[in-house]
Amino acid sequence: MSSSDFIVIKAEEDGVHVIGLTRGTDTKFHHSEKLDTGEVMIAQFTEHTSAMKIRGKASVHTANGIIQSESKK
Repeated sequence: MSSSDFIVIKAEEDGVHVIGLTRGTDTKFHHSEKLDTGEVMIAQFTEHTSAMKIRGKASVHTANGIIQSESKK
């Protein structure tokens, strides 16, 4: 995925957490968002963000297809 590629995260339940993780020798949490049902977040990987963790039921749309995360309940 190039740095210009975007991903779209659509919450399918209240309380979906999207957590950005840093690049570098030590991976750390650097940003967190909470989405409720129907909310959409558009994100991209940057020089600071190397990974994203999604907790809760959501659909994640990428250039490689759609991935469903499951509810944490």
